[in-house]
Amino acid sequence: MHAVPPPLPRTAPTRLAAGPPGTGWAWSGTVAGATGLLGLLGTAGIYTQDAWDAGDNSRMAASVAEHSTLVWAHQALSGLVVTLLVVFAAGLYRHLARREPPGSLVPAVAAAGVGLTAVAVFLGAGLDTELWWSVGAGAIADPDTVGSMVIHYGAVPWLWGGLGLSAAAVAYGGFAHRSVGRGLALVSAAAAVLLFATQAAPVQYIALVPGALWLIVSGPLLARVRSRVAAD
Repeated sequence: MHAVPPPLPRTAPTRLAAGPPGTGWAWSGTVAGATGLLGLLGTAGIYTQDAWDAGDNSRMAASVAEHSTLVWAHQALSGLVVTLLVVFAAGLYRHLARREPPGSLVPAVAAAGVGLTAVAVFLGAGLDTELWWSVGAGAIADPDTVGSMVIHYGAVPWLWGGLGLSAAAVAYGGFAHRSVGRGLALVSAAAAVLLFATQAAPVQYIALVPGALWLIVSGPLLARVRSRVAAD
């Protein structure tokens, strides 16, 4: 009989050490803000002022048909903005979770506000397909239906008020726990005030402007923090 060799000791699988998180998510916020601001403003003119002033939905539908390329561009740009916002939300959550005290709601609220904005843009872009086919060659859509869609086209994807939650959470985290720099905390506090103001008045769609500007400014500030951590 041969002696049975003892079993070899089990060793834990080797894992490569994870490097510091990159800054791509932060720059995604900046690109989302710039693309959203310029893109939505640039694709807003799908009808002439004369058609709007006339209050005639038949003229409105004919005017939209002449600018249908903008409807397609709006859909494509909105899809890009949604993608960038989701990436930024995930990165912002991870960044704040590393710096906030255990159990803090700041990371979740900040990410939720960005996510809420992404949903608004996503739903707003959902009108584009129907609007496109409603004014195309041979379309038989009711002009009154087109007029209704035009109103929502210029409102729903502009509802960036959710970023007020994000800006307020980042400002609180910065002042209370120093989870972000003081400069970003101040910028976020100012943006939160402006964003909440747009929700207190019947001009919610104006939230696009302060919301996009907050994203544009926040991206480089957050990227600089991550770069400094990586260097250390």
